[in-house]
Formats: sequence, structure tokens, C-alpha cells
Amino acid sequence: MKIYSFPPISDKRAKVLILGTMPGERSLKLNQYYGHGGNTFWKLMFTIFEETFSNHYDKRKEMLIRYNIALWDVLQACEREGSSDSSILKEEPNNFKLFFENHPEIKIIAFNGQNAESYFLKYSNHIPEIKFISLPSTSPSNTWKTFDEKLSEWKTIKSI
Repeated sequence: MKIYSFPPISDKRAKVLILGTMPGERSLKLNQYYGHGGNTFWKLMFTIFEETFSNHYDKRKEMLIRYNIALWDVLQACEREGSSDSSILKEEPNNFKLFFENHPEIKIIAFNGQNAESYFLKYSNHIPEIKFISLPSTSPSNTWKTFDEKLSEWKTIKSI
């Protein structure tokens, strides 16, 4: 079944671009980035920026914009059964050349997991001088790191 990602959460002041691979089934159903309750992405963001946690999606998006963070996925479409990145077939990348032209302040790309980085490197040949950071996946299937271990690594996005 062909599925499609969401448009980016961003504005022109963004300095950090966080890239996932492709939304999972729960996120697609809710039409929200990282909508699965077991995904720690939003909890990490609120903790890093010392904000009161909110389940309200608009508040979540506003927080990212306030801290100059853009959020997107590497893939705009693919075929996949279930939510696992390992099930992705016939992937189609997003248009990063246009994204970077419209977001000239991006200095760092933070990958939410190794699969996002692998797909990005496979398809992106129009990359400006940008630093890459590979961070542990916030997916509930990433059980080999604790929340605190993930938090320790993800905090690097705050120092930018």
C-alpha cells in the first residue's frame, strides 16, 4: 500500500532540521508526526527545552518553531505494510534541494535514527554545507537505549 508523509513543520528561521524516515501507521492515522504514544520524540523535545509537556499537537508544533527547529521526513512516499522502516519499498524522497533553498539558516541535520540518515544519504545530492548528527531513534521499537540515554544524546540540538 502506498503511503505519504506530511509537509514539514518549519519556518525560514529554522537552524536545525530533524529528519525521520516515514510516519508509522499510528502517526498517519492521527495525521501527526510521532503520534504513537510509545514514541519518545515529543517527550524528549519538551524535556530538552524545559517546557511543560502538552499532548496538543498545535502546541507541539509551535514549540519546535519557537526553538528554530524544522521537522520532516526523508521520504515523501513509499509502499509499506506496518510501521517498520525495514518494510519500506519503492521509496520516493522529499525535495531537499527546494527545502534548503527556502530554509537558508539550516546549519544542522539531526537524524532520528540510522535509517533516516541512510535514506537521506542515498537520495540527497544537493546538500549545502551542513553538519549531520545521527541520534538514537525515538521509536518504541528502539529498546536498547533508555530514555535518559536518548535524552543525553538528543540534548545536542539545544546547543545550536
